[in-house]
Amino acid sequence: MSSNSFTWNGRQIAFRTGETIAAALSAADVQDFGPDLLGQSGRFFCGIGACQGCLVRVDGRVRESCLAPARAGLTITSAGGSHV
Repeated sequence: MSSNSFTWNGRQIAFRTGETIAAALSAADVQDFGPDLLGQSGRFFCGIGACQGCLVRVDGRVRESCLAPARAGLTITSAGGSHV
């Protein structure tokens, strides 16, 4: 496990310093961010937080993954998933 990694639905995801969560997930070939709060499939789309398509739960709080910086030790799950 890299010192720069977080947990995504039980999987360790490495990231580079300064990356957002969405960028790190995309780099790890995670395209489907799981169900959002309405049960729709989440994904990285606009990259500026406007579309809300990349909502995830970061340590239990819903955040736009395209705006949230990746940090070591975070636990991240789908926004509407049952992994909480």
